[in-house]
Amino acid sequence: MWRIWKLYDPLRSMVVQGVFLFGLAAMIHLILLSSVRFNWLDGLSQAQFKAMDAKTGSATPPSVPAAK
Repeated sequence: MWRIWKLYDPLRSMVVQGVFLFGLAAMIHLILLSSVRFNWLDGLSQAQFKAMDAKTGSATPPSVPAAK
């Protein structure tokens, strides 16, 4: 194992890994923010979620009927 660290500088390796992981996290967050369903900044209403579920046909539990 020590021969690997003679080839690569440990500090540079950790900095490169940190930059890569930060870039990956930023990319994942931006992808989620660009989607309608997972954009937590817009604050979609419950009616919009139901409309999206009806359009996509996802399996959601049926709503409880109102008491008479």
